[in-house]
This record gives sequence, structure tokens and C-alpha cells, in this order.
Amino acid sequence: MEEADPNTRFVMCFFGGHIAKRPLGLALAHLQQSSRFLGRRQSLIEDARKEREAAAAAAEAGECTDPLVFEEKNGKAIVNLLFSLKGNKPSSLSRTLKVFETFEAKIQHMETRPGKKGTGSNSDLEYFIRCEVHRSDLNTLMSSIRRVSEDVRTTKEVKVHWFPTKIADLDKCHHLETKFDPDLDLEHPGFSDQEYRKRRKMIADIAFSYRHGDPIQRVEYLPEEIATWKQVYSTLKSLYPTHACKEHLEAFHLLETHCGYSEDNIPQLQDVSCFLKEKTGFQLRPVAGLLSARDFLSSLAFRVFQCTQYIRHASSPMHSPEPDCCHELLGHVPMLADKTFAQFSQDIGLASLGATDEEIEKLATLYWFTVEFGLCKQDGEVKAYGAGLLSSYGELLHSLSDEPESRPFDPDEAAVQPYQDQNYQSVYFVSESFTDAKEKLRTYVAHIKRPFAVQYNPYTLSIEVLDSPSQIQSSLEELRDELQTLTTALNILS
Repeated sequence: MEEADPNTRFVMCFFGGHIAKRPLGLALAHLQQSSRFLGRRQSLIEDARKEREAAAAAAEAGECTDPLVFEEKNGKAIVNLLFSLKGNKPSSLSRTLKVFETFEAKIQHMETRPGKKGTGSNSDLEYFIRCEVHRSDLNTLMSSIRRVSEDVRTTKEVKVHWFPTKIADLDKCHHLETKFDPDLDLEHPGFSDQEYRKRRKMIADIAFSYRHGDPIQRVEYLPEEIATWKQVYSTLKSLYPTHACKEHLEAFHLLETHCGYSEDNIPQLQDVSCFLKEKTGFQLRPVAGLLSARDFLSSLAFRVFQCTQYIRHASSPMHSPEPDCCHELLGHVPMLADKTFAQFSQDIGLASLGATDEEIEKLATLYWFTVEFGLCKQDGEVKAYGAGLLSSYGELLHSLSDEPESRPFDPDEAAVQPYQDQNYQSVYFVSESFTDAKEKLRTYVAHIKRPFAVQYNPYTLSIEVLDSPSQIQSSLEELRDELQTLTTALNILS
């Protein structure tokens, strides 16, 4: 290495975060070559400093009048910001991010979203940033961002519960409520029957191992189980002609013809599921017990009904503290074979996706007073369509007697009505028709606040989340195609 001239003057230079000793001439030459880069860096830092000072002055002058929405923890503000870039230039983003760096704001999440125009191009993007900053710096941070960006606003982040978007996601919806479990509930009729509990566990294992797409494993029912089924079946069947709605009666006859419904045979879920799928697109899925309301309702969104395979204890054939195959196959399945009722059930499921815990409770209560214990008017008489009634001899008689109170179906009222899960209901809601109930339900769920809407795609068996203009436009185009088909059909008929 050539030795440096001792008369050469040296300067300490910074390169890439390291300190180096360079001859003055070389350092000047390097600075001339990179002056454009250094000048840009220096101007950004200087601009940020000046903007911070200006923002502080503006805040003191009361310029920042927009209300801020944020959470405060230990002197730190956690704020969600939405903004678009000024002039739609890439440099605008770097200037905005520099503001966060200047205020030592910790960015926790950042993403782009379609802007107000909704074209999806880079020039119309909106930026979302969640950050943590010292509470004392929040106002000046906002002022600084407003100087370099447009349409800056704060918003409270809407936290949405996870929900399935593909039918295979129902494999994850298996949270059981154990309040009526025969292994835990002292008052359960089968609590002291070890053989019954062992049998229940064996049937529950079928449900726990089931995955979407599998055929439902068949259960070879024992003679005593068939005897219990026969007692329930024959007793209820004698009441159906006078107490059940016509939709239930029609489907029940078809189930006897095509699915092995009889006094001496407990139908297999796989056979019944195929029948329903041909009628309304609903299908059955085995479940080990009473599901959480959120999991059960979300399944309905996919036209999937979670169905038990075990049967109630022989000591209590006319009453079960939990859903069993008598309740499901005699009460629910015939009604799910009706197109209007099937749509009503799916609408409740779709409304539950991403809903708050409070709304889930209201929807579950609505489900209770309609799908489980609903009454309807037909040919000037009141008939039962709720599965809880159509699978319970005692309550079916009680519901159509003069003892309980009957009210016109009103979703707002039914959603908050106290209910009874141990004794007969004291109040029942009577629908004018299934169509009327469906329209009232849709009016009710339209007021559930979610940052999106959802629709079911029957071709892909998936839930489409509608939260942007482009997605809504795509759905409208599909709707136009369907309307064109119907218009063509009308023209042919006319």
C-alpha cells in the first residue's frame, strides 16, 4: 500500500453507518458525486424537524379541531389512521412515514385499501396505519401528517370475530357446550347409566373424527335405542295431522318414502343429508353435542345443519334436556326440506358471521322463538313449525292450548324475549307466513352493524365478503346475468 503524504489533510467521514478517515481531496470529490443523495436526506430530516415545530405551533393555536379516536395505555396513545397521498406521488409516502419516524411512533400494522374511487389503481389507494405514540405527541403527530397527506382521519378499529369463509372451515367450528353433558350433569337421565355414557362417547367419536367431504359414518342402533325411537315416533306422528304445519307434513311423508323413516328404523344421517341436498341444498354434519351459538349459526350460513346421532335415555322418552336424533330428525329435518324455511334459516346464519357477542345472543334468541319454538298461521288456524315443538309431545300440546301467551312475530321483540330451556315456554311468536317471517328477519339483520356485508356462493360453497366497490360491482354483474336468464324465460312464455 502506498504511504500517504504526511502533509495531506484528513477528515472523518461517515459511510453506511461506519466512520472512516479519508483524505480531504477524496472526501470532497465523494461529496460532490453524492451531493444529490446527501442533499435529499438532509432536506427530509430538516423538513421533518420544521414540520414538527410548525405542527406544535398549530396545535397550540387550536388548528387541530377534528376529534381524535384513540386508546391510551401507560401514557401511550394507540391510534388508527387512514389517509391518502398528496399528489399521488411515491415520494409522498416516504415523507409521511418520516413523520412517524420523527415522532418515534411505533407502527404496529400497515396496509393499503381501495380508496373512495374504488378503481384499485395505485393512485387511488388509501393507507391504514395503527401506531403507538407518546400521548403528549399525538396532536402534533396528526398535524404533521395532515401537512404531507390528504383526507387524514382517525377511526376506532372494528374488531370482527373470526368466521368460516369456506365450507371446510366448519371443521374448526366444534366448540361444545357441556351444560347438559351426561358425564357432568347430575340431573341428566343418563348420568348414572355407565353403559349409556359409554355408548354416547362412541357415537360422539364419530362426530369428532368427521371432516368435511367424508361420508357420514352409519350407526348400528341397539334394540333398546330403536324402542325409544318407536315410542317417540308413534306418539308424535299421531299429533302431526292436527298440530303441524303443512310444510312439515309434506316433507315427513317424503322422508318416510325415501329415507327409511318408520317406527322400527332410525334413519341414517347420510341418507337424510342426500335427501335434503336435493330439496334445498342443505346437508347434515354429525356433531357430538350442543354447539356454541356462534359455531352452530355460522354453519347455517353454508346450509349445513349440525346434527346429533345419539338418542335420548330410555328412562325419559318424551323429554330430553339436549338435542338428540329424535329432535333433529323429527323436528328440524322436515322443515329444512322447505325452500322458504331453508332460506330463513340460512339468513340467520349469514347474519351471525362476524357479529358481536351481543348480536349473537340476540340471533340465537330469534332462532329459539322461530326455528325451535315458532308458530304460524295457515288456513285460519295456528300450526307449529318449530323443531322444539314438533319433537316434544307435551310442549306441542301446550303451545296450541289457551295457557301460553301468543304474540305476532316481531324480530325486535323476539330477540330480547326471555326464554325457558327447562320448562315449557310461556310466550310464543306467531308468524303470518314463512315468507313474512323471512322479510321481517331481513329487515332486522340489516341493522346489525358490521364493516362489510356477506353473501353465499353456492358454486364454490364459500362466503364472499363484500367490503369494497369492486367486489360489489362483480356481484352485480353476476346478478345481471341471472336476471337476463329470467327475462329470456319470460319472453319465451309470453
